[in-house]
Parts: sequence; structure tokens; C-alpha cells
Amino acid sequence: MSAPTSTSEAPALSNQAGSTATLNQKANTRIISIDALRGFDMFWIMGGDQLVRSFQKIDDSAPTHALANQMEHCEWAGFHFYDLIFPLFVFLAGVSIVFSITRLIEHSGRVAAVKRIAFRSVILFLFGIFYMGGVSNGFKNIYLAGVLHRIAVAYFFAALLFCFFRPKALIAICIGLLVGYWALLTFVPVPGVGAASYDQGKNLAYYLDQHYLPGQKFEGTLLSTMPAVANCLLGIFAGLLLTNKTVDDQKKVYWLLGSGITSLVIGLIWSIQFPIIKLLWTSTYVLLACGYSAILLGLFYQIIEIWKFQKWAQPFIWLGMNAITIYLVANIVNFRRHGERFVGGNVKNFLGNYHDLALSVVVLILVFWVVHFLYRRKVFLRL
Repeated sequence: MSAPTSTSEAPALSNQAGSTATLNQKANTRIISIDALRGFDMFWIMGGDQLVRSFQKIDDSAPTHALANQMEHCEWAGFHFYDLIFPLFVFLAGVSIVFSITRLIEHSGRVAAVKRIAFRSVILFLFGIFYMGGVSNGFKNIYLAGVLHRIAVAYFFAALLFCFFRPKALIAICIGLLVGYWALLTFVPVPGVGAASYDQGKNLAYYLDQHYLPGQKFEGTLLSTMPAVANCLLGIFAGLLLTNKTVDDQKKVYWLLGSGITSLVIGLIWSIQFPIIKLLWTSTYVLLACGYSAILLGLFYQIIEIWKFQKWAQPFIWLGMNAITIYLVANIVNFRRHGERFVGGNVKNFLGNYHDLALSVVVLILVFWVVHFLYRRKVFLRL
């Protein structure tokens, strides 16, 4: 943790130079809509989901039940709103790569950029191990399949590809990763199972994790790195669009919205044969999630950068500029337990069915207070 001299120095891996307006503008110019969207994404992890779930306690009806259901991951195939949170972070990491790595190469050279990419990835991966319990249960039970782990690995490969390949080659690589992953899951027989399958526990990705992933086992972490990198590359394409001086801002929004809708359509059509499965990060899941991500980025860019409606987004900006920090802090500081100090006991009895709503509001206030405190003092986690 450090206190940089300007906010342009502040961003960590997930909010690094992806907030700079163009490749050649001053470093202290920010595309704050990217920070705001990242904060919007983090909002749901930090308590926004509990806030929505609390509505069902107040009024157990079909609409509140449907909303609460959207705050849960699909058990297997399908897509809920909460399934967007993780890939949106990976998408935004890709957007950031265009700004940060280009600037780093221009200032320090490609070798320095590669070293920084490796350093950031390793540190973020280690944060992921710490977040998931470290080695408290022994090295044999270490957890290597968490959120920060995946972001670190996807960032590492996507950033390296960005360093050495031109956009047209990156497009080909992205398509190759998505189609290649589909081909592996669709045509390669699963040892001990037989024909290729998308079923839980019977697919190729699951088999590889069970035999080759150290520590605690997961559904498809190793093989699904392929579409996760493609997820990050799709973010890079959005970042390239935002830095393109030949395209005016309004057209950038149209391109984001149009490409997002196109990605959704392709993903939904393809899902007829290749199911949308978050645990496997199927190619259709990536296309659907990145389609929504591009649309959200376009909307945030339109509202914040073009229409200049910015005050409403300020809390999200605080959160987005210290996303990794608050994510780690929440693993150490139980905000809900502290929230009970305000609305527990007799207050809880008085509130009745409104207790969960009140607790969620208190938790979010505490979270926003922490990130606002850090923001005002220009304290950011830097990698």
C-alpha cells in the first residue's frame, strides 16, 4: 500500500492504466467510466447481492424470488446476472492492458513490460492463495482455482500476447482459443468415461483438474484457462477501440454496443450445441459474458464520458480504484459482523423482516466509507 503523488499512479492490476484516456495523453487523465464499471462490478460482491436478496424477506413474491435467484450462480448450465461478475473483471483487466502495457513499452521497453507483467501476475496469484486460506490446511489442500488466480493467469497470457502480436493476430488467437476449447470438449474422449461430454464431473476439463491440478480440485480450471484468456483478449479489443483517435467518442459507444449485441447473439446461437456453463467457462459463456460487458462499458462510457453525468458514479469510482484492496480487506474484516453491531440485538427484533435490508445497507456504507477514506488520501494498492 502506498500514497502516490497523483491518482494516475494509483491503479493496481485490475484498475491500472486502463483508466487513462488515450495512449498519448497525460498520465493523469482518466477514463473514469472504466473505474466506475469496475466499482459497479465489485459492488455486487461487497454486498449488493445481499441487498437484492433481502427484498424477498420483506415481500416473498414471484418478482423478489426471481431477483434473488439472479444473485445466485447457476448450478450448471445457464446464465444468471451473478455469473457476469467474474468475467466482467477479466474483461476490464483486458481493457486495462491496452493502456498500461502500451505506456510501459513506450517508456521502458518491451523487456521491462514483460518483467512487470510477470511480477504483477505472480503477486496477484499469491494474493489469491492468501485469500483462499493460504497453506492453513497444508500444501496438499492449497486452493488454486479462485477469482484472483484466474485473473492473474488470464492477465499474464493476454498481456504477453498483447506485447508481441498485432490486433489482427490477436483476433485470430482469440477465435482459435474459443473454437479450440470447444473442439477439445466436444471431440476428445474422456479417459475412464468414454465419449466427450459436457456433463458435470464427466468432461475433459474435469478429468484434467482431477489428475493434474495440485491442491483442492475443481471442475475445469486448467483447460478452461484457454477461454479465460480469450475473455481477457476481448477486453483488449475494447481497450484498443477506446484508444483509437480516428473514432469519435459517440461511435465508440455504438461499436461497443453493436459488438456486445453481436457477441450475445453468437453465444446464444452457439449455446444450442455448446451449453453456457460458468464452471467450465465454455466459449458460449465467454461470448455471453463479454457481450454484456461490452454493452455495460458502452453505457457507462456514454453516461459518464459523453453526457458527463458523473456524480452518481463517484462511490463506484472509489470502489473501482481500490477493487483489489477492498476485496482483500473484506476477507480479513467481516463487514457483516460489524454491521450487526449497528442493527443486531433489539434493533434486529424491531426491524423484523427489514433487518436483512438494513444490514445490507450498513455493510455497504462501511465498505464505501473505507474506499472513500483511501481515495481521499490517494492510497491505492499498487503492483
